[in-house]
Amino acid sequence: MTTEIPQSSPDCEIVTSRTVNASKEQAFRAWSDPEHLKIWWGPEGFTNTFHEFDFQPGGKWEFTMHGPEKGHYQNSCEFIQITEPELIYWKRYSQPLFRVLVTFEAVSELKTSIIFKQIFDTAEACEKIKKHVIDKNEEVFDRLEEELAKM
Repeated sequence: MTTEIPQSSPDCEIVTSRTVNASKEQAFRAWSDPEHLKIWWGPEGFTNTFHEFDFQPGGKWEFTMHGPEKGHYQNSCEFIQITEPELIYWKRYSQPLFRVLVTFEAVSELKTSIIFKQIFDTAEACEKIKKHVIDKNEEVFDRLEEELAKM
């Protein structure tokens, strides 16, 4: 089942990309295997408790992110489209509301370009959190690279 991924304008997107030292399949596994994902998902110092991770279109991803100082952040998501090992697309049902599109492209046998795109319904909603997430997204990718090195 293929879902049409809605087009969005740059003012409604936060895009983070990185080329990692991993095959496309290995990079995809780091995002799709909950045993790996729970280790690196989130900014520096965060940990995760996964309550449900049903990695298929229509499947739910329910988890709690635990902040390093304080705070527990409930997250509720639904996987919309998965094309292994090229694409993962999901929708958040918890605030702030946005959709996530992650694409994987082989640069070479052991290098993969990952594009992580957060898509908002309005430019205002995007702008509201943009200043808070750009640096945090880089921390997430740093943690991903650490996990990939261990895999």
